Amino acid sequence: MDCTGEKEAEANAPSVVDRYYTRWYRADMKGKPCEDHCILQHSNRICVVTLAHTHPILQDGRTIKSINYQISNGCSRLKNKVSGKSKRGGQFLTDYAPLCRITCTDETEYTIYSCIRGRLLEVNESILETPSLLLEKPSTEGYIAVILPKFEESKSITENLLSRDQFDSLVSKRTLPQTQPS
Repeated sequence: MDCTGEKEAEANAPSVVDRYYTRWYRADMKGKPCEDHCILQHSNRICVVTLAHTHPILQDGRTIKSINYQISNGCSRLKNKVSGKSKRGGQFLTDYAPLCRITCTDETEYTIYSCIRGRLLEVNESILETPSLLLEKPSTEGYIAVILPKFEESKSITENLLSRDQFDSLVSKRTLPQTQPS
């Protein structure tokens, strides 16, 4: 294979995310239009919570002012500590547990939720120092958190989520112009 063939093959190769993770989506989180979350599920059960490409934070050239993992006076996701092979000590999250709040420079605030039940393994502290990672690389370095579902629930956690095809279909219906009945 010559050099151009190798470069072409590299350009067409699936990304690490596409190769090793299944994308699941939660659309219109808590009834808020377009506040879509993406969950990347690895074959080892680990799930990475990210923003879906349709989330308002990633639209209209927004800029992030702050990211806050302090959920309430007594609850900070930054104080999450896990230990050992079984990841003991991690905060247990329900589907609608808030992970963080993101404020944009236009003062709009968005709460990012876990979308799945499980133990919080880590939050991405890198986005606190470099919020632009969330905008530039939302599926990789700009992830929000990593969650480990209970083993016995790992097959059923996706029941309330949309597959990539279902989500794409929903998004395409959003962008279709609404025709008025005559």
